[in-house]
Amino acid sequence: VLLSAYFAMQVIYARRKYKVSPPETTGHPEFERTFRAQANCSEYFPIFISLLWVAGIFFHQGVTAVCGLLYLYTRLRYFQGYAGAAQGRLGPLYASAWLLWVLLGLALAGLLAHFLRP
Repeated sequence: VLLSAYFAMQVIYARRKYKVSPPETTGHPEFERTFRAQANCSEYFPIFISLLWVAGIFFHQGVTAVCGLLYLYTRLRYFQGYAGAAQGRLGPLYASAWLLWVLLGLALAGLLAHFLRP
């Protein structure tokens, strides 16, 4: 929640700095990158929360928590990189996608172990 609030505040600051009134989403390139970075992070948040929840319940809370914290860190780096330059988003984007796959694997392993247990 704090990370999402931080992203939203950065968009508000960029709107003020570059004088882009809502509901407009185009304007100065820095504003557009900040806006897209915030939108991209928001789009992936439900997937992340769902996988985190299932992996935490059915696999292991500690391992899941570490993956979740790493994911949040990579999304913060993604946001900062994208807001600075479009190419700055790529490394953190790949890392966050990899962590989502790891969480998916943990969730599936936990679900299989839970439901296939004799």
